[in-house]
Amino acid sequence: MIKIDFSLAAALYLILTTCLVLLLILFENRKEPKQFSSDRNFLWQCAICTYVYVDSRHNKISQCPRCGSYSKKEGQGKEGS
Repeated sequence: MIKIDFSLAAALYLILTTCLVLLLILFENRKEPKQFSSDRNFLWQCAICTYVYVDSRHNKISQCPRCGSYSKKEGQGKEGS
């Protein structure tokens, strides 16, 4: 029979249990993909660098995260017609 010290057995038990819990948490997060709202109101395209990004905080004008220029939503203004 294999003799093992009580403190070593307790340490192995705690390590294995912790690893199992961390693996379960990791795989639980991978099962369900993050929800992405593809609502057209949140999609912006920069007029300068043509970068497409999501900005749900603004509805009239937004700043491009790549180049820093300001973009205005097309189709909101009634100029010229």
